Amino acid sequence: MPEITEKLEWTIRVPVFRNPIILKQLGIAIGIPFGVLIFFLILTKAFYALGLIIVLFLFTYLLIRIVWGGKYDVGFELNRTGIRNYTLKKQSNRNRIINALAFVSGLLSGKPAVAGAGILAQSRQDVLIRWSNIRKVRFYPGNQTVMIKAGFAENIAVFCTPSNYSEVEAFIRYSLIGKDILFTSS
Repeated sequence: MPEITEKLEWTIRVPVFRNPIILKQLGIAIGIPFGVLIFFLILTKAFYALGLIIVLFLFTYLLIRIVWGGKYDVGFELNRTGIRNYTLKKQSNRNRIINALAFVSGLLSGKPAVAGAGILAQSRQDVLIRWSNIRKVRFYPGNQTVMIKAGFAENIAVFCTPSNYSEVEAFIRYSLIGKDILFTSS
């Protein structure tokens, strides 16, 4: 087992459309509700609405490719307190602008859900999950990723580099010794 240090820090650029963990989460968050909607649109022969949804997906894909380069720039810090996940400065500045636009457009259009989405997205730019809150850990060594599940809305994916994955896994296991945690591997 690798030697455990006091603190681990690293940054990583994760490809949004090529990472299986991100694609799975997008599939659950977007695929299920839109899948149901698309099913009903096909049943009711509302092909115009179906076309609009396809165009919306295409524009969203292009926006992510243009604004963020199709990448998620993120940093991690593991220490005695817990796991910190933060968006890197350049991407964080872009996110702040997009989130502010969502908030303002939601207010101006009378759509509180859009305004709330902007606020929620901005609040997740820097997240700390304390070791004491963690309930489940799933290791994905093939993808160099660790999924951390804690309380409600306290879930993060810890994206590692090929060179630091084993050290990160050892640090997490060591930090959770003696706690009632469900560990699984994929």
